[in-house]
Amino acid sequence: MSQLSFWDDVSTDRIVNVASVPQRSPFRYPGGKTWLVPRIRQWLVRMSHRPYLFVEPFAGGGIVSLTVAFERLCETVLMVELDDQVAAVWRTVLEGDAEWLAERIEEFELSYEAVRSVLGNGSPSLREKAFQTLLKNRVFHGGILAPGSSVMKHGENGKGIGSRWYPRTLAKRIREIAMIGDRVHFIEGDGMQVLREHASDDRAAFFIDPPYTAAGKKAGTRLYAHNVIDHEELFGIAETLTGDFLMTYDHNEEVLRMAERHGFDIHAIPMKNTHNARMTELLIGRNLDWTRT
Repeated sequence: MSQLSFWDDVSTDRIVNVASVPQRSPFRYPGGKTWLVPRIRQWLVRMSHRPYLFVEPFAGGGIVSLTVAFERLCETVLMVELDDQVAAVWRTVLEGDAEWLAERIEEFELSYEAVRSVLGNGSPSLREKAFQTLLKNRVFHGGILAPGSSVMKHGENGKGIGSRWYPRTLAKRIREIAMIGDRVHFIEGDGMQVLREHASDDRAAFFIDPPYTAAGKKAGTRLYAHNVIDHEELFGIAETLTGDFLMTYDHNEEVLRMAERHGFDIHAIPMKNTHNARMTELLIGRNLDWTRT
């Protein structure tokens, strides 16, 4: 039965200080889940049996999967992403070209002219596409890669185009991810299909963080190139999963109704958005009593 009594205890939850969470991803990702990392640890550690496989079907910036891999919370991590730009980065880092990408970042002399030159290459190789993607992610407004985004003019605190470009930090993260590459597998493809393929695997744990487009939400449409998803179908797939799962969703009535129809537990958790405004998001799964401890 869905637990809808969370309204009473939202105010008792403390917002996570994201500065306390190790930053593993090379992306500044809209809708990233750094703030949720302590809850993910809590969820996995409290399981009676350590999951063998951790599946993230909508990986995006990958902070959750990377944390699980670095901290050995599961034996193997499977990241899935449909966006070809984001996928190019993960494939490059995990399939043998991480050092090339790290050096390319370190050697790049950032300027508006240099950015235009790199982004003007319409037929890049896979690894050049990975560099293009990370460059756009760092110099576009809000790190948004979806069509319509553009290079920021003033940057943060008036620092211009380089206000989010940290080459040494990015290169370091890429090299560190490559070092644990034997624990992380990546699939460029449909996350819903991967969920179906692993539905009967009772040794798997699933973290499901889809684009926030339920109930006509515009944020997911604006932020992500691939934002069309049948949320009701996703809930149906989640119901078939033998292994434990945790979903995260925008806090709205349509999502609450879907969770209730499928008999899932619900917990609202506080967080702050990029504008530092307090909000709540929903955790959805089975047996969420551990979220209140």
